[in-house]
Amino acid sequence: MNIKVMKKIMESNDAIAAANRRRFAADRVTALNVMASPGAGKTSVILALLSRLAPAVSMAVIEGDIASTIDAEKIEAQGIPVVQINTGGGCHLDANSIREAADELHLMEGVLFIENVGN
Repeated sequence: MNIKVMKKIMESNDAIAAANRRRFAADRVTALNVMASPGAGKTSVILALLSRLAPAVSMAVIEGDIASTIDAEKIEAQGIPVVQINTGGGCHLDANSIREAADELHLMEGVLFIENVGN
């Protein structure tokens, strides 16, 4: 059996993701996508890294969550720029939401932590 792929449904997302990678490289930003199941400790790991790297390294966080702002508030309390993205039940952050959040952060040269929602 030969299965034909007619159209990649994530084609536009892939193109935006590639543009995000080019942008981060040009801006000398190391973007780290942190993914794990809920309660696995993503925010705790990010907070620990933020406290060890600051103030020597410029940092920002894109905080993905299904509905709450609790983790973003913890990060903001540390004086780190953060943008909250609520997915409204979605299971991941897409490339466009990352692009829009990065636009708000204006990070040039540093580390961008992306706490992704899940899968």
